Amino acid sequence: MSNMNFSGITPEILTLSDLCIKNSVINPSLYTKYEVKRGLRDVSGAGVLTGLTEIAEVRSHSIIESEYVPCEGQLFYRGIDVKQIVQGFIEDNRFGFEEVTYLLLFGVLPKAEELKSFQQLLTEYRSLPTSFVRDIIMKAPSKDMMNTLARSVLTLYSYDESADDITLPNVLRQSLQLISLFPLLSVYGYQAYRHYHDGQSLYIHTPDPNLSTAELILHLLRPDSKYTPLEAKILDVALVLHAEHGGGNNSTFTTHVVTSTGTDTYSSVAASLGSLKGPKHGGANIKVIQMFDDMKKVLTDWEDEDAVRGYLTSLINKNAFDKSGLIYGMGHAVYSISDPRAEIFKSFVEKLSEEKGRKSEFMLYNMVERLAPEVIAKERQIYKGVSANVDFYSGFVYSMLDLPIELYTPIFAIARISGWSAHRMEELINAGKIIRPAYKSVSKLKSYSKLKDRT
Repeated sequence: MSNMNFSGITPEILTLSDLCIKNSVINPSLYTKYEVKRGLRDVSGAGVLTGLTEIAEVRSHSIIESEYVPCEGQLFYRGIDVKQIVQGFIEDNRFGFEEVTYLLLFGVLPKAEELKSFQQLLTEYRSLPTSFVRDIIMKAPSKDMMNTLARSVLTLYSYDESADDITLPNVLRQSLQLISLFPLLSVYGYQAYRHYHDGQSLYIHTPDPNLSTAELILHLLRPDSKYTPLEAKILDVALVLHAEHGGGNNSTFTTHVVTSTGTDTYSSVAASLGSLKGPKHGGANIKVIQMFDDMKKVLTDWEDEDAVRGYLTSLINKNAFDKSGLIYGMGHAVYSISDPRAEIFKSFVEKLSEEKGRKSEFMLYNMVERLAPEVIAKERQIYKGVSANVDFYSGFVYSMLDLPIELYTPIFAIARISGWSAHRMEELINAGKIIRPAYKSVSKLKSYSKLKDRT
């Protein structure tokens, strides 16, 4: 091996790969014969019930006379409609991510003084160990920021004297620290990458304790640390919408599974990061951006509906872009009529596109959102309706915020660490048989496999 290319694919490897394929293929008919839920789903795309959660609930249908009837999608955080949550902090002109993190972790909305104290606690935890940036983040930076983030998380284990203690107070302490540190680990990792791989100037800004998480990301990322109020508010909304989506999404399901083994917090979070990295989960918005970049190159007139419809048809028939047969950003494993997160996002996207001078691109997105369900229904046999999901607009928002594509999925992680932490503690509490008050209702935790079906 010492004389071989570390990343090289040799003829021997190719031969062994063929042997692996030859002896690993399972007859597809056996999955039907033994009623195996491939990707942990049935033929209609419904998930397999594997547990319970009270952190969040996704609602996409009503049951009328024992039949499932699709309805407008709804997302609830601890029983509160996320649309009401967003409307509340937007009307009050305040940032919402920290408030939502409190709600997810503790099950109630904080009072003003409780929120202030919580924000102060997060600020105090927003400090990396001495020389961590130099010794860990700056050395051998990866081209993929999710791997950089996972490596940093696993390395923090070495700095924690109580790393393996899974009592609730200690896990809560670790969770709050990781929630606070994720913006630093993500942005610093990107700065190291662009410096060592792209030869760009290196910027390592000190965190400002007076900033919200959304403001902090922009402060750390931009050379001059400047941003507009609208930019910060929309990024804050993005964090809120990505913070949680029920226990069934792949990375959160991973959190429950790995936590159930009794492992440490750092290992659990690293496992969830590995799940989130996948292009059919957290990496989906990158695919949306790349698809639209290709579309804009191919189409000479972005207002020509027939041309756009023709491109979408080519996508479905595996003749365009990456030839996967997918229109990225369209369709969801649970929602059929609408994804509430996409609807909320869209209400802000048009305003930001006007501020950024990219209204024509917004109109193209709007047209694709309208035409894609028609094209998919014509070209494919589908079991339920198709609508735009949150990834459809989030990538466009991030591009308008001038966020590098390498940070799209880490920003998802910066938000979702709040939900993962809540689910990890829920799993530990219930595994420990701690006596607690009875709740009126619980929502289903389904094993939706984002590695098999996009959600």
